[in-house]
Amino acid sequence: MNVETAVFAGGCFWGMEQLFRSLGGVVDTEVGYTGGESKNPDYKQVSSGQTGHAEALLVKFDPLKISYENLLLYFFKIHDPTTMNKQGNDVGSQYRSALFYMDENQKSTAQKIINKVNDSKAWNSTIVTELVPAQTFYRAEDFHQDYLEKVPQGYTCHYLRPLKF
Repeated sequence: MNVETAVFAGGCFWGMEQLFRSLGGVVDTEVGYTGGESKNPDYKQVSSGQTGHAEALLVKFDPLKISYENLLLYFFKIHDPTTMNKQGNDVGSQYRSALFYMDENQKSTAQKIINKVNDSKAWNSTIVTELVPAQTFYRAEDFHQDYLEKVPQGYTCHYLRPLKF
């Protein structure tokens, strides 16, 4: 099986992981931190907003079953990509909306989808999602992995919106 990797940041990683893992073609998910300055950050450091990292989701997927483009379209339906450094009750740069591309193909596909979402006017504001090269992804502590599977009534601000792009 050919497996590709994508990294998304869209607020609290628990809710994003729960929703992405339900998609056919998603092989594995892992929550963690990326996009910051410090090495090997932990949750306490990242949640302080001082490391520059975003809470992020690493998604391994089978491109024969789900395309990167379809993952992106889903991403733009499960979080609010128009709010700067904020999702639900979570505020700070660690909760920013960002796409960390692995190669030039992912970059061009992501830019195409950002333009499509903006042009659709499905969201009432402009997309603020960052499009940046992938950086080191630091796996979050075990407690955070599969969190909403372990704590089904746990906090999430993510849900699938019936938007058309």
